[in-house]
Parts: sequence; structure tokens; C-alpha cells
Amino acid sequence: MQFRGMVAGLLATSMLALAPPALAQKSNDTLRILFTDAVPSIDPYFNAQRTGLILGHQAWDMLVHRDPVSFEIKPALATAWKWVDDKTLDFTIRDGVKFHDGSVLSADDVVYTINMASDPASKVATPSNYAWIEKATKVDDKTVRVSMKKPTPAALEYFALVVPIHPKAYRERVGAEGFAKAPVGAGPYKIVKLEQAKEVHFERFADYWKGSPKGTPRIGKLHVRFVSETATQMTELLGGRADWIWNVNPDQFDNVNRVPTLTAIRKESMRIGYLSIDGAGRSGAGNPLTNVKVRQAIWHAIDRQQMADKLITGGSRVPAAPCFPSQFGCDQDAAVKYDYNPAKAKELLKEAGFPDGFEIELVTYVQPTQWSAAIQNYLQAVGIRAKITQLQVAAAIQKAWRGENPLYHGSWGSYSINDVSAIMPVMFGGGNDDYTRDPEMIRLLEEGGSTSDVAVRKKAYSAAIKRATENAYWLPLFTYVSTFAHTKQLDFTPYADELPRFYMYGWK
Repeated sequence: MQFRGMVAGLLATSMLALAPPALAQKSNDTLRILFTDAVPSIDPYFNAQRTGLILGHQAWDMLVHRDPVSFEIKPALATAWKWVDDKTLDFTIRDGVKFHDGSVLSADDVVYTINMASDPASKVATPSNYAWIEKATKVDDKTVRVSMKKPTPAALEYFALVVPIHPKAYRERVGAEGFAKAPVGAGPYKIVKLEQAKEVHFERFADYWKGSPKGTPRIGKLHVRFVSETATQMTELLGGRADWIWNVNPDQFDNVNRVPTLTAIRKESMRIGYLSIDGAGRSGAGNPLTNVKVRQAIWHAIDRQQMADKLITGGSRVPAAPCFPSQFGCDQDAAVKYDYNPAKAKELLKEAGFPDGFEIELVTYVQPTQWSAAIQNYLQAVGIRAKITQLQVAAAIQKAWRGENPLYHGSWGSYSINDVSAIMPVMFGGGNDDYTRDPEMIRLLEEGGSTSDVAVRKKAYSAAIKRATENAYWLPLFTYVSTFAHTKQLDFTPYADELPRFYMYGWK
């Protein structure tokens, strides 16, 4: 209701007040973009947020490129690749590619970057993205060999999405901190101004290499601002001070489309909303969540389908397994099914010794806040009194990694990698995000991730999915449906991998 009132108030002025600023920005060739979560570092290796991944793909290139529609792997900074054996991959490095500082890409830059990312001492934000890499070596001036600790069938997906190449000489000269303040990549846009946690300015890179599958950017400049309040973002868009926002509250969709100068569109993504449940007791002794019946009660207590249909909308689905349905190894049939059954939840709590329920903390960064509130209400109905702690993304992640979150409502987009190795080892593999710490789960995931044998992988992952669900370890709530709102002057296409490609978009 509050939003409808805001739209009604601005609708009368939108045709007058909104169109001129938008036209002015078109003539200035600057796309004004708002994101909710400020990234802790612009260097893609040192943030675990989707926003950081998106910004990284504008300013950096990878060895290979994944087509956003077909998911076909295409040449990028590497012109070719060859599997030497199931743990060795050779890349042929492209000639004539310039970094934003004018230096020329070489095999040394590739070796340096891969070895930096896979070195535990570097403390990258998501170690599981690189833990499978043993080392990179320079075969000759044109060839880089990547040796893997184990067969990694999804290796090219990782190289296409989460392995941006840094210039060795520059980064060694300025150091990791200096690089984060003044980053240099080889992508279609260069970063020309950066104010931490506030804004980033991009400009089209005039010397961007010809023939890139990304193409030449159609828009000259990007101005990214971080605005944490979604209501403020909408006000900025309606007032003509922004051109593009996303993660719009679904109930605002129709109202945005009533504004003559704006459009809103939806697209299901690979992101999964989840509830992490501290079955390992990391958050403190005496935690009732270590009891399997309590966890099963939580699974029965939450009406996930209702949340998907009424809160997320736009075609959101409820995954049976703890992964996105299209990912390799995501065997939905192996999952133990839980229906929405508050009576069963209460019965399980009583059997577990909590007939009157209990109090617990629910930590989240998720917007809109109504989604976490819905979880809270469902739990309250069966006697679990969850107190919500709402934090900014980076703070919530840090708290989670310290093992302090009994219940944690978050989301995971798998870095858009279409393989369960990008989600299940993160949540169950013994790392920072694992609130299960089940040795058998860890063993099964290592088995599934240590071979290129498709049958062996599927068997191990199916067994892990069955174990995870029968023990109610980690609750997949719903798939995200990204809702975008933008000026009608922008030619914008969303993709299922949740990676807006601003270098592809242009003005109408």
C-alpha cells in the first residue's frame, strides 16, 4: 500500500519530471545503476556477493566465455584449450590483449592470477571456487598448463565465470590493497573512479580487444551507486536519478509498469533462497537445532510453496534438493520430501523435548524483509520464537563464517555455475558456510567432485542429497525470480544466470 501511494503521487509528475533527466543521461551516454549491497572489495576474488561478480564481469575478462543463452563455452583470453588428461588443462593465450594500464596480456599474468587465487594464503572470499586447482605453470610464451588436485569436470565453467585475469606486474607493484583501490582488468569497461561502499565509475575501454564474444560496449559510461534501502532506490528511479535497479519487491511489479517512462520485467535465476540450520551446534552449546527432529519440524513448519507463489511470484519454484534443478548432479528424486504440516511440526518438537517450543535467533540480510518475516511467522505458529537480526550483506556473511548464526536466511547463486559442485560443497563441505559438519556428507561430496566419471558423480551426489534432506540439514526455500525495473530507453535483456551484462545493452 505504501508503494502504491508513492506511485500515485509521482505518476502525475513522472512524464514531466522523469523523461528529461533520462533523456539527458542518454545524451550523456551514461547508464546509472543502483545496487543494494556495497561490495567489500571491487576485486572479484575478495567478495562473495553477486554484485561483485556482476561488476567484475564488466571490467575483467576470463580465459573463456560462457554464452548467456546456450551456455556454450567460447574462446576469450584463451584462443583454445586442450585436456591433456582428466586433471590437466592447457590454455593457448591470446595475442594483442591490453590491460587497462596499457600493458599486454601474457602467460605470466595468467599463471600469476591462477596461483594467487588457489593459494590459501591469499584468503579469497570463496575458496571452494579454486580449491581444486593444484597450480598453473607456463609451458611456453603462449601456453599455460593448469594442474588440478582432482578431476574437475566443471573446470571450464569456473574459468568462464570466477577466474578474472589480473596484470601481474601492476598488482605486484601496488599490492592487494592498492589493486582494490585502483583496479586494472582487460574487460570491456575500465574503472576510472572508485569510492569504497559508495560508487564506481566505468568507461568504455578504447583498446578493448577485437573479436571478443562480449562485443564492444554500446554504452559509453556506467555509474554504479550502492543504495541499501530498496524504497530509496525506487524513489531514485521514479525521480529520474537512476536508470536501472533490480531485486524490486514483487508486489511493485505492476505499479512500475504503470509509469509511462519505466518498465519492469521478471526472470527466474539460478539463485536459491535458503534457511541454514545449525545442526552442528556451531552457534553454542545446548542448541536445540542439533536435534534432527527439531530440524525436521522446521522443514514441515514453513509453507515454501506459498512463499514461492505469493511472495516471490513470477514462476518461482520450490527445489526438493539443496541445489538448482538444472545443475549437474541435482537429483530432485533423491530428496526426501517434506510437506507443509504444522501439526506434524508440533508433534516432532514434542518428541524432541520441546513441547512449548523455544527461542532462537534468525540472522538475515535478505530484502525485502517480508520474506524473513514470513519464515518467522511460520515458525512462531508451531512454537519456535525466532528473533530476527537484520544485517547488511557483508556483516551477515562475516557473522555466518564465525559460526554465530543459529538460523540463517540467505541466498546462493552458485556463481551461475551449472554444476552442484558450486553449491553443495559450499554448504556441506566443512567450510565457513557449513553448519552441518557431517563427515559422511563431506566424504560423498569429495567423491562426487574427484572424478570425471559421470555415473560415479551422479551416484555420490544423489546419496549426498538423500542424506542432507533426510537429516533436514539445510532448507532450500525457493528459486529467486529477479525483478528488474529500468527506463524504457534502455535495451535490456535479463538472463537465467543472474548476470546483467551491461556491456551488451544499449539505448533505444
